[in-house]
Amino acid sequence: MDLNADLGEGFGRWRLTDDDALLDSVTSANVACGFHAGDAPTMRRVCERAVERGVTIGAQVSYLDLAGFGRRPMDVPRDELAAEVAYQVGALDVFARAAGGAVAYVKPHGALYNRVVRDAEQAAAVIEGVQVASRASGVALAVLCLPGSALLSEADAAGVPSFTEAFADRAYQADGSLQPRSESGSVLHEPDAVVARSVAIARHEPITDAGGAPLLVSARSLCVHGDTPGAAALAARVRAALERDGVQLRAFAGGGA
Repeated sequence: MDLNADLGEGFGRWRLTDDDALLDSVTSANVACGFHAGDAPTMRRVCERAVERGVTIGAQVSYLDLAGFGRRPMDVPRDELAAEVAYQVGALDVFARAAGGAVAYVKPHGALYNRVVRDAEQAAAVIEGVQVASRASGVALAVLCLPGSALLSEADAAGVPSFTEAFADRAYQADGSLQPRSESGSVLHEPDAVVARSVAIARHEPITDAGGAPLLVSARSLCVHGDTPGAAALAARVRAALERDGVQLRAFAGGGA
Protein backbone atom coordinates (compact mmCIF):
# COMPACT_ATOMS: atom_id res chain seq x y z
CA MET A 1 0.00 0.00 0.00
CA ASP A 2 1.16 3.51 -0.84
CA LEU A 3 0.51 6.40 1.56
CA ASN A 4 0.16 9.81 -0.06
CA ALA A 5 -0.51 13.35 1.14
CA ASP A 6 -0.76 16.82 -0.36
CA LEU A 7 2.36 18.91 0.27
CA GLY A 8 3.71 22.35 -0.55
CA GLU A 9 0.32 23.99 -0.13
CA GLY A 10 1.56 27.42 0.81
CA PHE A 11 2.35 30.63 -1.01
CA GLY A 12 4.88 33.31 -0.13
CA ARG A 13 4.89 33.79 3.64
CA TRP A 14 1.76 31.70 4.06
CA ARG A 15 2.27 28.06 5.07
CA LEU A 16 -0.45 25.44 5.32
CA THR A 17 1.11 21.96 5.28
CA ASP A 18 3.78 20.63 7.64
CA ASP A 19 5.85 19.28 4.79
CA ASP A 20 8.85 18.01 6.74
CA ALA A 21 6.73 16.06 9.20
CA LEU A 22 4.49 14.61 6.49
CA LEU A 23 7.52 13.47 4.49
CA ASP A 24 8.53 11.33 7.45
CA SER A 25 5.33 9.29 7.04
CA VAL A 26 4.27 9.22 3.40
CA THR A 27 5.68 7.24 0.50
CA SER A 28 4.31 9.59 -2.17
CA ALA A 29 4.04 13.38 -2.08
CA ASN A 30 1.43 15.25 -4.13
CA VAL A 31 3.18 18.59 -4.53
CA ALA A 32 1.19 21.74 -5.34
CA CYS A 33 2.39 23.26 -8.60
CA GLY A 34 1.42 26.91 -8.24
CA PHE A 35 -2.15 26.96 -9.58
CA HIS A 36 -4.05 26.35 -6.32
CA ALA A 37 -1.10 26.77 -3.95
CA GLY A 38 2.67 26.46 -4.00
CA ASP A 39 5.33 28.77 -5.31
CA ALA A 40 8.78 28.23 -6.81
CA PRO A 41 10.78 28.23 -3.53
CA THR A 42 8.24 25.92 -1.89
CA MET A 43 8.26 23.47 -4.80
CA ARG A 44 12.05 23.42 -4.79
CA ARG A 45 12.26 22.86 -1.04
CA VAL A 46 9.67 20.08 -0.97
CA CYS A 47 11.34 18.27 -3.88
CA GLU A 48 14.72 18.43 -2.17
CA ARG A 49 13.33 17.08 1.11
CA ALA A 50 11.35 14.37 -0.70
CA VAL A 51 14.42 13.12 -2.56
CA GLU A 52 16.42 13.12 0.68
CA ARG A 53 13.81 10.85 2.29
CA GLY A 54 13.23 8.60 -0.72
CA VAL A 55 9.65 9.79 -1.17
CA THR A 56 8.20 9.63 -4.69
CA ILE A 57 7.21 13.02 -6.15
CA GLY A 58 3.87 13.62 -7.84
CA ALA A 59 2.47 16.78 -9.42
CA GLN A 60 -0.82 17.91 -7.92
CA VAL A 61 -2.38 19.86 -10.75
CA SER A 62 -5.35 22.18 -10.44
CA TYR A 63 -7.54 24.73 -12.10
CA LEU A 64 -5.91 28.17 -11.99
CA ASP A 65 -7.59 29.30 -8.76
CA LEU A 66 -5.24 30.60 -6.08
CA ALA A 67 -7.94 32.62 -4.34
CA GLY A 68 -10.25 29.62 -4.05
CA PHE A 69 -7.52 27.07 -3.29
CA GLY A 70 -8.52 25.19 -6.42
CA ARG A 71 -11.84 24.18 -4.93
CA ARG A 72 -14.15 26.37 -7.02
CA PRO A 73 -15.78 24.78 -10.09
CA MET A 74 -14.46 26.19 -13.37
CA ASP A 75 -15.09 25.62 -17.06
CA VAL A 76 -11.80 25.50 -18.95
CA PRO A 77 -11.61 24.58 -22.65
CA ARG A 78 -9.93 21.26 -23.33
CA ASP A 79 -6.88 22.64 -25.12
CA GLU A 80 -6.27 25.20 -22.38
CA LEU A 81 -6.63 22.66 -19.58
CA ALA A 82 -4.29 20.19 -21.30
CA ALA A 83 -1.66 22.91 -21.68
CA GLU A 84 -2.10 24.04 -18.07
CA VAL A 85 -1.66 20.48 -16.78
CA ALA A 86 1.54 20.03 -18.79
CA TYR A 87 2.77 23.45 -17.63
CA GLN A 88 2.32 22.57 -13.96
CA VAL A 89 4.02 19.20 -14.29
CA GLY A 90 6.94 20.78 -16.14
CA ALA A 91 7.42 23.46 -13.49
CA LEU A 92 7.61 20.89 -10.70
CA ASP A 93 9.79 18.50 -12.70
CA VAL A 94 12.53 21.12 -13.01
CA PHE A 95 12.92 21.19 -9.23
CA ALA A 96 12.51 17.44 -8.85
CA ARG A 97 15.31 16.80 -11.35
CA ALA A 98 17.55 19.45 -9.84
CA ALA A 99 17.18 17.60 -6.53
CA GLY A 100 18.13 14.29 -8.12
CA GLY A 101 14.62 12.90 -8.67
CA ALA A 102 11.79 13.32 -11.17
CA VAL A 103 8.03 13.70 -11.18
CA ALA A 104 6.58 10.19 -11.39
CA TYR A 105 2.82 10.75 -11.40
CA VAL A 106 0.04 13.33 -11.63
CA LYS A 107 -2.93 13.79 -9.32
CA PRO A 108 -5.64 16.41 -9.86
CA HIS A 109 -6.65 18.60 -6.93
CA GLY A 110 -9.92 19.92 -5.55
CA ALA A 111 -12.56 20.94 -8.07
CA LEU A 112 -10.59 19.41 -10.94
CA TYR A 113 -10.32 16.08 -9.08
CA ASN A 114 -14.07 16.00 -8.53
CA ARG A 115 -14.85 17.14 -12.08
CA VAL A 116 -12.86 14.37 -13.76
CA VAL A 117 -14.71 11.73 -11.78
CA ARG A 118 -17.67 12.16 -14.16
CA ASP A 119 -16.65 14.60 -16.94
CA ALA A 120 -14.97 12.65 -19.74
CA GLU A 121 -14.06 15.80 -21.68
CA GLN A 122 -12.17 17.36 -18.79
CA ALA A 123 -10.65 13.97 -17.95
CA ALA A 124 -9.39 13.62 -21.52
CA ALA A 125 -7.82 17.07 -21.25
CA VAL A 126 -5.94 16.05 -18.12
CA ILE A 127 -4.69 12.89 -19.82
CA GLU A 128 -3.59 14.90 -22.86
CA GLY A 129 -1.62 17.21 -20.57
CA VAL A 130 -0.03 14.22 -18.85
CA GLN A 131 0.99 12.80 -22.22
CA VAL A 132 2.57 16.10 -23.28
CA ALA A 133 4.54 16.21 -20.03
CA SER A 134 5.54 12.56 -20.44
CA ARG A 135 6.96 13.18 -23.90
CA ALA A 136 8.92 16.17 -22.63
CA SER A 137 10.34 14.41 -19.58
CA GLY A 138 10.90 11.00 -21.09
CA VAL A 139 9.02 9.44 -18.16
CA ALA A 140 5.76 7.52 -18.59
CA LEU A 141 3.89 9.52 -15.98
CA ALA A 142 1.10 7.75 -14.12
CA VAL A 143 -2.16 9.26 -12.91
CA LEU A 144 -3.64 8.80 -9.43
CA CYS A 145 -7.42 8.87 -9.36
CA LEU A 146 -10.67 7.63 -7.87
CA PRO A 147 -11.88 4.11 -8.71
CA GLY A 148 -14.59 4.13 -11.37
CA SER A 149 -13.78 7.67 -12.47
CA ALA A 150 -13.83 9.08 -15.99
CA LEU A 151 -10.15 9.93 -15.50
CA LEU A 152 -9.35 6.27 -14.90
CA SER A 153 -11.26 5.28 -18.05
CA GLU A 154 -9.54 7.94 -20.17
CA ALA A 155 -6.13 6.91 -18.85
CA ASP A 156 -6.77 3.27 -19.70
CA ALA A 157 -8.01 4.19 -23.18
CA ALA A 158 -4.89 6.27 -23.83
CA GLY A 159 -2.48 3.71 -22.41
CA VAL A 160 -1.44 5.99 -19.57
CA PRO A 161 -0.48 4.10 -16.36
CA SER A 162 -3.18 4.58 -13.73
CA PHE A 163 -3.55 3.79 -10.04
CA THR A 164 -6.56 4.16 -7.78
CA GLU A 165 -6.64 5.75 -4.36
CA ALA A 166 -8.86 5.83 -1.31
CA PHE A 167 -9.25 8.57 1.28
CA ALA A 168 -8.68 7.86 4.94
CA ASP A 169 -10.23 11.13 6.08
CA ARG A 170 -13.09 11.81 3.66
CA ALA A 171 -16.71 10.68 3.73
CA TYR A 172 -17.96 8.61 0.78
CA GLN A 173 -21.32 8.62 -0.93
CA ALA A 174 -23.10 5.37 -1.77
CA ASP A 175 -21.75 5.36 -5.35
CA GLY A 176 -18.13 5.53 -4.16
CA SER A 177 -17.66 9.22 -4.90
CA LEU A 178 -16.55 11.68 -2.25
CA GLN A 179 -19.14 13.58 -0.25
CA PRO A 180 -18.94 17.26 -1.25
CA ARG A 181 -16.96 19.43 1.14
CA SER A 182 -19.93 21.81 1.30
CA GLU A 183 -21.85 19.16 3.25
CA SER A 184 -21.47 18.54 6.97
CA GLY A 185 -19.34 15.54 7.87
CA SER A 186 -17.46 15.44 4.57
CA VAL A 187 -14.09 15.42 6.36
CA LEU A 188 -13.35 12.93 9.15
CA HIS A 189 -11.52 14.54 12.07
CA GLU A 190 -11.58 11.77 14.71
CA PRO A 191 -8.10 10.15 14.58
CA ASP A 192 -9.25 6.73 15.79
CA ALA A 193 -11.89 6.59 13.05
CA VAL A 194 -9.40 7.61 10.36
CA VAL A 195 -6.88 5.00 11.52
CA ALA A 196 -9.52 2.26 11.65
CA ARG A 197 -10.73 3.14 8.16
CA SER A 198 -7.15 3.10 6.84
CA VAL A 199 -6.53 -0.38 8.15
CA ALA A 200 -9.86 -1.63 6.77
CA ILE A 201 -9.06 -0.29 3.29
CA ALA A 202 -5.61 -1.89 3.35
CA ARG A 203 -7.22 -5.21 4.36
CA HIS A 204 -9.73 -4.90 1.49
CA GLU A 205 -12.54 -4.79 4.03
CA PRO A 206 -15.67 -2.63 3.59
CA ILE A 207 -15.96 0.79 5.21
CA THR A 208 -19.22 2.69 5.72
CA ASP A 209 -20.56 5.38 3.43
CA ALA A 210 -22.10 8.65 4.63
CA GLY A 211 -25.43 6.88 5.13
CA GLY A 212 -23.93 4.11 7.24
CA ALA A 213 -24.10 1.39 4.58
CA PRO A 214 -21.11 -0.86 3.83
CA LEU A 215 -18.90 0.24 0.92
CA LEU A 216 -15.93 -1.65 -0.51
CA VAL A 217 -13.17 0.63 -1.82
CA SER A 218 -10.31 -0.93 -3.78
CA ALA A 219 -7.16 1.15 -3.98
CA ARG A 220 -3.40 0.98 -4.43
CA SER A 221 -2.81 4.22 -2.53
CA LEU A 222 -4.25 5.77 0.60
CA CYS A 223 -4.52 9.56 0.96
CA VAL A 224 -4.35 11.59 4.16
CA HIS A 225 -5.04 15.26 3.46
CA GLY A 226 -2.13 17.50 4.41
CA ASP A 227 -4.21 20.63 4.98
CA THR A 228 -6.39 19.37 7.83
CA PRO A 229 -5.47 20.24 11.44
CA GLY A 230 -3.07 17.70 12.94
CA ALA A 231 -2.44 16.09 9.55
CA ALA A 232 1.20 15.22 10.23
CA ALA A 233 0.42 13.46 13.51
CA LEU A 234 -2.51 11.69 11.88
CA ALA A 235 -0.37 10.48 8.98
CA ALA A 236 2.18 9.13 11.45
CA ARG A 237 -0.56 7.25 13.32
CA VAL A 238 -1.93 5.81 10.09
CA ARG A 239 1.51 4.63 9.00
CA ALA A 240 2.23 3.04 12.38
CA ALA A 241 -1.13 1.25 12.39
CA LEU A 242 -0.62 -0.10 8.88
CA GLU A 243 2.86 -1.35 9.71
CA ARG A 244 1.60 -3.01 12.89
CA ASP A 245 -0.97 -4.77 10.76
CA GLY A 246 1.75 -6.12 8.48
CA VAL A 247 1.07 -3.81 5.54
CA GLN A 248 4.13 -3.11 3.40
CA LEU A 249 4.26 0.57 2.57
CA ARG A 250 5.69 1.22 -0.87
CA ALA A 251 5.22 3.93 -3.48
CA PHE A 252 3.02 2.90 -6.41
CA ALA A 253 5.15 4.79 -8.97
CA GLY A 254 8.74 5.88 -9.46
CA GLY A 255 11.66 5.02 -7.22
CA GLY A 256 10.41 6.16 -3.84
CA ALA A 257 10.20 4.31 -0.53
